[in-house]
Formats: sequence, C-alpha cells, structure tokens
Amino acid sequence: FIMTKQIETEKRQALTAEAERAFELIGRAIRMAGYRKINSTLQPKHANQYIEVQKKSGYQGSDSLIVQHELSTGVDFDCIGNELNKERTQNGLVRQGFRVDRQASVAKGVKVNGGSLICQSLDRQGRIQNKTLMNGVNSLLIEELSVTEKSAIQKLFKVSLQMTDGARLNIGLERTFSTRNLP
Repeated sequence: FIMTKQIETEKRQALTAEAERAFELIGRAIRMAGYRKINSTLQPKHANQYIEVQKKSGYQGSDSLIVQHELSTGVDFDCIGNELNKERTQNGLVRQGFRVDRQASVAKGVKVNGGSLICQSLDRQGRIQNKTLMNGVNSLLIEELSVTEKSAIQKLFKVSLQMTDGARLNIGLERTFSTRNLP
C-alpha cells in the first residue's frame, strides 16, 4: 500500500511539473501576442488577429490557441525551443499555437493516457510544423475573461489543463494570463 501511494505521489508530481511547463510556454505566448516593434513597417492588425482561441477544436473537445507577433530585438524562442528569426516568420509575424491531439505513436494494445499537447510554430521555410510537447493531457480549455475597465485593450485568459496518467490520476490545474502587446 505504501509503495502504491509513493508511485501515485511521484506520478502526481511529474504531471504537475509537465503542466507547469505547458503553462509557462502558453503564458509567454499570450503575453507576446500582438507585439510590434516601435519602428514597425507592418500594417497593424485588429487585436483578434493576433490571438485566436478555437473552441472545441481538439482531442475530447479541447480548445486551441494561435498567437502571432513580430520578432523582438532580443533573442526569443518558440514553444519548441527554436531561436526565432526572420526565416521563422510568415508575412513578418511569428506564429505559435497550442492544441491537444490524440496521442500519436502508441503501440497497439497499449492503454492511452490522455492526448498530446502539440506546439505549432514555423520552420525555417516559414511552413507550419507541429511538435509534441507532452503526453498525459486530457484537455486544454481556454476561456477569455471579461475585463471590467472600459479603457482596457488587453485581454485576460483562463487556461485550464486536465492531466492524467490514464489510470487513477486526473489532475485539474488552471492559470490566468494577460496579453501585454495588443494594439
């Protein structure tokens, strides 16, 4: 019994650490949404074109998120860890997306523990590439919260992750993030 509890505790800690990593990447993307250089020559877009939530578009009704922004003057990385540069843009904009898909590359007969959190970014030719960040994600839900201040142009998002080991553990975690760069 003690051994079972120890294993469950370790699994819970591992799933929570994975979720925290996902929150860090998603939160950074949300904060960067709509970033433009001061001397930008790109035509400004409407705020909704820089950050888009697609409801119930993924595994088990999960939502997906697509964020766009210009390159900053510093060194930035996409959600996979690639350094962002002009090659990794489309029409001068970086693209990062997050969604949950059915777990890929699972051997026949193996119990699936949730879906896979997918990071979407651009490769060096500016084409969309999808990479698995982690498994064990039952759902990703993104809810835009209403901001009561009339002057507020930034958006607030509640991001919820449901993590699972496919057996006994189902852990629900959520964080709230705000955009900082919307026009």
